[in-house]
Amino acid sequence: MTANPAARPAVIRRIAVYCASACGSEAHYVRTAREIGALLAAHKIGIVYGGAHIGLMGAVADAALERGGEVIGVIPRSLQQRELAHSALTAMHITESMHERKALMMQLCDAFLILPGGLGTLDEMFEAWTWSSLGIHSKRLLLLNVTGYFDGLLNFLDHASSAGFVKSELRSRLEVFGSTAQLGAAISQTITNN
Repeated sequence: MTANPAARPAVIRRIAVYCASACGSEAHYVRTAREIGALLAAHKIGIVYGGAHIGLMGAVADAALERGGEVIGVIPRSLQQRELAHSALTAMHITESMHERKALMMQLCDAFLILPGGLGTLDEMFEAWTWSSLGIHSKRLLLLNVTGYFDGLLNFLDHASSAGFVKSELRSRLEVFGSTAQLGAAISQTITNN
């Protein structure tokens, strides 16, 4: 069974944001994360994220909270105990494992947004994408390719598709945006059309 795009949620009320717990080597990563937090709050789209106060994760959360947005954190107890948890969120869910964290984030959101990050971000993205391919959900997967950060990955995915290992229909489920403005326009169109 494969996901049916027509069965996607008509309105995005909450979006899971997958991104780094680090700030990255360039200031534009944090700036873009803050732009995303502000953008989602302006569109009254709640954020579901990993619950940390550090890195791009914290930047997205803080920017949304500053504008009155809903921000829901989901963090494993082991990370909460290391004092990485954000202390001022709309709600915080504590899980016993990373597996539970990812499952709950998927349950709480209507779509996924991937920002720059490392292994954890890629793990979350590929799991959400794999679950979509298996028909477990039919939620949108949006990727913001900040200053070409994901270019190498996207080239590899195109190669995997042309080599016959990733079906073109599955490859096309990952919606890629080159700027915050492009993503904002797509979100606005979704809201306008519903």
